Amino acid sequence: MGVVHFDLDHVLIALKTNNAMSVEVDITPITFKKADYKTTMKGPASSQSDSSRNTYVLTLFTAITNIGDGVLKVALPVIATTLTQSPMLVSLVAMSMTLPWLLAALHVGVLVDRADRRRLLWAASIVRLGILTGLTLATLYGQLGLGVLLVGGLSLGMTDVLAQLSASALVPDAVDEGDREQTNAWMTGAETVCNEFVGPLIGGALIAIGTIYALTVGLGSYAGAGLVLCLLAGIASLNPRRPASQTSAHQQIAEGITYLWQNQVLRLMALTLPIMSASWAAWFALMPLYASQVMAIDASTYGFMVSALGVGGIMGAMLARPLNRLLGRKPVMLLDIVGTILLVGVPSISSQLWLIALGAFLGGLGGTLWAVNSRTISQQLVPSPLLGRYSSAARLLQWGAMPLGSLLAGGLAESFSIQFALGIFAALSCLLIVPFWKLFRHRE
Repeated sequence: MGVVHFDLDHVLIALKTNNAMSVEVDITPITFKKADYKTTMKGPASSQSDSSRNTYVLTLFTAITNIGDGVLKVALPVIATTLTQSPMLVSLVAMSMTLPWLLAALHVGVLVDRADRRRLLWAASIVRLGILTGLTLATLYGQLGLGVLLVGGLSLGMTDVLAQLSASALVPDAVDEGDREQTNAWMTGAETVCNEFVGPLIGGALIAIGTIYALTVGLGSYAGAGLVLCLLAGIASLNPRRPASQTSAHQQIAEGITYLWQNQVLRLMALTLPIMSASWAAWFALMPLYASQVMAIDASTYGFMVSALGVGGIMGAMLARPLNRLLGRKPVMLLDIVGTILLVGVPSISSQLWLIALGAFLGGLGGTLWAVNSRTISQQLVPSPLLGRYSSAARLLQWGAMPLGSLLAGGLAESFSIQFALGIFAALSCLLIVPFWKLFRHRE
């Protein structure tokens, strides 16, 4: 097996033409020895049937979890609008659910590489149940204020960091390499459909009836997700033990960041994400007030509008493999930038429901295409023992930008207007086209 030095065009061509290839990265400062990790795995899965079964299990787990996430993503900001009319305070509630990515992602990544990833997923589900029980009781006893809502959002955001990093790192352990692109497509499709379509649609409908109903659906979702994990088959726990040198958490964090930065492909993907993620966060933070104040639509119509993201996500999951083969990964991933521009750009110039829903559809389409390709590429290029730390570093840039985007969007909307704030994010997203366009100077 040769060593590949990363020229971006050549690597993506190789991944496009031979998804089952094994890639070894020549990065001198970082080395991994089998002796540093204790594992009882027989391989990614002990048989093809186990690999296929795990694909279904992980997809089902992703779907059930993201129904709860989608419900709460809509419900908490809408609940906030019943407590305040300040764009800044509503944006703070939306920001609270993503702020833990900025504060804790790197250290959680170390935990994911040290501990049993399935047990971490179970722990995340149990803690989520406790948080939602608390929010439900606060609602029943009339104690659900902005402070409680912010604490609940922060706590749910912390469990989301743990769950997402653990689930992503578990895929190479549970699924054969040849099945990973399909697994990533299904998981990303389930995530998008349930987080952007089913969840928001249910959340918008339930929040119009009563807050308690939306919180109850979240409770049931996380309970069901924890039970589904029991169905994983053919893999033993990955139990890494600390090397004899007793490498500190900060040193392990540095390994993940260094690995990302020294790899041209991974670095390019990571540096593109902050602006796009901030733009998506701005859309979610401002659209509840935009919908009520500018569009004059109710909560259920708003949930339907947001669900257009999920419809686009369905199409993205279905078309990812055919489009990769037809166009190549780079043009397909470029579609996400275009979709993000339209997502935030359309409501900055028009309040027509169908136009905004179309922009959301195209944003969901591009977002899924990006997610499928970026996950498949990273699972090809990153060793499993480092996957938690790499993912935490990459997602720190992605998700860490979201609370900053929500905060900036709220400030701009407070000082100027919601349309002006969305227009700024559309302009920033346009800047991403230039570095990506340079990659097309040499045709694949």
